[in-house]
Amino acid sequence: MEVRTIKKKGREKKVWYAIRVTYNRELKVKEDLDARDIKCFVPMQYRREERGGVMVKRLVPSVHNLIFIYLTPSEMKEYKMSTELPIRYIMNRETGKPIIVPTREMENFIKVAGTYEEKLIYLESNPGDFSRGERVRIIGGTFAGAEGVFVRVKGDRRVVVNVEGLVAVATTFVHPSMIEKIPDDEDDNRLDNAL
Repeated sequence: MEVRTIKKKGREKKVWYAIRVTYNRELKVKEDLDARDIKCFVPMQYRREERGGVMVKRLVPSVHNLIFIYLTPSEMKEYKMSTELPIRYIMNRETGKPIIVPTREMENFIKVAGTYEEKLIYLESNPGDFSRGERVRIIGGTFAGAEGVFVRVKGDRRVVVNVEGLVAVATTFVHPSMIEKIPDDEDDNRLDNAL
């Protein structure tokens, strides 16, 4: 397999694409992207399993068939044409266009999912599920800097970071002293800057 480096085109802005990979080949796609020096993220976590009567801890994908790739639109088209691996855009049903994950949302997701913590809980992404919680920022510990919604999940208070329409991840228990409420006006400013 030939590995080509993708050249930058014009002044396009890089964005996070949500990509569907078939047959659990997300690690093969990641390996191909790493070889091309393309930034990507696969949600992973440690899981314990028994092998030959011995418990082993393995790092495995948390959400099968999902990978996030950070490229410009023309770089993404070029990559799709140059790879033999089966990848496709995850499409927004309303617009019929590929789902683009806002950078800030992706950064928060990576701060939590990138810890590979065994006790993270991955959830279906349904905005209604998290509308009751308070918007918070974690100010200490493993997940410091992550922003999400403070809600009760499986009996514990956790911060849920949502990638709209795709996936949500709940931290392990977060003590209330480790979070700060995000003022409503800060949320409004962030939305204005994102548009």
